[in-house]
Amino acid sequence: MKNITDLTLEELKEFLHKCRQQTFHAKQIFAWIYKKGVEDFEGMSDLPSDLRKRLKEDFYLLSLNLIKRLQSIDGTEKFLFKLRDGNLIEAVTIPTEKRITGCISTQVGCKFSCSFCASALWGFKRNLATGEMLGEALYLKDYSKNKKLTHLVFMGIGEPLDNYDNVIKAIRIINSPEGLNIGARRITISTCGIIPGIKRLSDEGLQIELSVSLHAADDKTRAEIMPINKKYPIKDLIKTCREYVGKTDRQITFEYILIRGINSDLQNALNLSKILKGLNCKVNLIPANTLKDCKVEPPKQAEIFSFRDYLRRQGINATLRRPRGEDIEAACGQLRLRYVNK
Repeated sequence: MKNITDLTLEELKEFLHKCRQQTFHAKQIFAWIYKKGVEDFEGMSDLPSDLRKRLKEDFYLLSLNLIKRLQSIDGTEKFLFKLRDGNLIEAVTIPTEKRITGCISTQVGCKFSCSFCASALWGFKRNLATGEMLGEALYLKDYSKNKKLTHLVFMGIGEPLDNYDNVIKAIRIINSPEGLNIGARRITISTCGIIPGIKRLSDEGLQIELSVSLHAADDKTRAEIMPINKKYPIKDLIKTCREYVGKTDRQITFEYILIRGINSDLQNALNLSKILKGLNCKVNLIPANTLKDCKVEPPKQAEIFSFRDYLRRQGINATLRRPRGEDIEAACGQLRLRYVNK
């Protein structure tokens, strides 16, 4: 049996055609899944009974089992899911006054071993299938206020550009009017800096947001906290980002986690302003989550503001992300790590 949410609308039409069913039923099936949130094929009441029977024989609909749901005092919610093979992944919803953002995982574990992230502490297991990522988004939509997500970010466990084809397929279904119908500019991919993936993405014709985890402005520091820098050093990464902006006419966001004693002093701010000079970008500063397993702590508040203000004086668009969900360990991999450690 296959996961029906692995299929695009056109692939579902092809299946129906082979089954000698009317292809217009594909849009009905998509509406039941992505608009109405049906959880079984029998609930698709406007489909012929023989088609519902065939769907049950060939496909399954739910690929995730909710294991744990935690809610923060700030409204952030974290979900721990078990996949059909027993692996665990996480997803998060982050509500604000004007939006509800879903954050989903793209892999079980992670290969890239960034020192500030709990995702890779138990290694990499496998890529998520398109339907598993869509399953996360559907769960988050179902649990969110008014059953609606306004934004979706691929920033959970895993590296999206290391699971490129499945992620892009998921995005096209999420973006499609028949799917979740979330606008492209409200969808974000976050990458640790996989240069070939960034280059491929620039040719997709998608108006999505790209967020690059930078976290340091010199190769020595970045390689210490992000081993990927040894393969894709800063000079090559920034050159690729400039090419991406030129090709897509889209602004890039650079994520910069401020870690006490590592990358948060004014010398680092100076180095950062130099490498980003003239680039259409925004820097999103994020005080590190305290991770005892990774020996990571955030800087003092005065140092955080000093870093931000220096960038702004240099003409860099710098924002400071307000921490969310700290009381429920909402950072990537923390909840999964707790259960894996049991």
